[in-house]
Amino acid sequence: MPRSVCIVSPGNLASNPRVVKEADALHGAGYDITAIVCDYSEALRSEDDAIAASRPWKVVRVKRSLQEAITARAATMLAKSLLSMGLSVPANVAACSARAPVMALTRATRQTHADLYIAHYIAALPAAAAAARQHGALVGFDAEDFHSGEGTGTPGEVFRMRMVETVERAFLPSCAYTTAASPLIGEAYARRYGVSPSIVLNVFPLSMAPSHPTPRKAPNLRAYWFSQTIGLDRGLQAFIEAMARTRATVTLDIRGSNRWGHGDALLALAGKLGVGDRVKLLPMAPPGEMVRLAAQYDIGLSPETDVSENRRICLTNKIFTYLLAGVPVVMSDTPAQSRLAPDLGAAARLCSLADPSGLAAILDELASSSALAEAAAEAWRLGRERYNWEKEQAILLTSVASAFDGAGRSSRRAAA
Repeated sequence: MPRSVCIVSPGNLASNPRVVKEADALHGAGYDITAIVCDYSEALRSEDDAIAASRPWKVVRVKRSLQEAITARAATMLAKSLLSMGLSVPANVAACSARAPVMALTRATRQTHADLYIAHYIAALPAAAAAARQHGALVGFDAEDFHSGEGTGTPGEVFRMRMVETVERAFLPSCAYTTAASPLIGEAYARRYGVSPSIVLNVFPLSMAPSHPTPRKAPNLRAYWFSQTIGLDRGLQAFIEAMARTRATVTLDIRGSNRWGHGDALLALAGKLGVGDRVKLLPMAPPGEMVRLAAQYDIGLSPETDVSENRRICLTNKIFTYLLAGVPVVMSDTPAQSRLAPDLGAAARLCSLADPSGLAAILDELASSSALAEAAAEAWRLGRERYNWEKEQAILLTSVASAFDGAGRSSRRAAA
């Protein structure tokens, strides 16, 4: 009988491709998979339906409770009261204070028997741990971000990060294994909690890649950026400023939800700088289409900022989406991206967001037919030979198998 694995995440399936890839890989390796996720966003429900219908593993979708906000307020008040008295905050209280669906996830997860529960994001950790205690199972944790380093330093964020750290400190040391989405995120967790995450990069399956490279059209340069939500803390202002200084004609397409009006602010900046006709907003698209859509462009952007410690040390899926599409990457010089850049060679260019003129020079250099062709060819090669899920999933599968092997050895020693 195959071992069973339950993957737990507080987000929609469509908003977390990493959960889907993990479930696919483990199912392909012979594990019986259940994914417990939240039915959080109505806008993503149809995409969730399509993903669930196309997969051979089981999906349990948890409705978010109307009581979450009330629970969060009560948990926040209790946590602050305990802290004011110099007392420690229980991990479950800390988790609930973040308006996370901890209780709903815990109920659903405890009803699902598994040999291993894999938590994604902080809200899933208490749920996975509770189910594992009930069923005598193992717990694993995947850190797509350095969650206790996501705060921006405001008073409210300082409290929130303290609560996140409380949850991480309570549960991570007892995990059978941990994985992280970048080397520096792994190192940050190792320093803080003494765990040793394996690094599983945010890459994608070769099946998503185009069948052949897209011809590039220098000297005009078509740039692309995407995310679930358009933000003003993602380095796009610096790129638009650089566009206004280039000799080459550079265009920028920005894909994502404009629900907060940040896209409009970027369009206004572009208009003010005289490049308003070259910046365009595009709607959200299904995760499975991202590589194909990126392949239409000459360069992809990953202009991460230093708004938080996590942003400095993360490697987003944008980078690897572009590489699989055969598209060179222009990356800001954060510590994580600076460490990755030598491995990408000609397929990447590092820039400083504080130097729009320097970024403009990089864009003018890439507008050369020979430079763009070399960069695109290297991106295409790297996507096929190194940065794809067919390669990277082996690290995940080894981590899970080793966790089960370690548990088996412990059981045999206990019985001896």
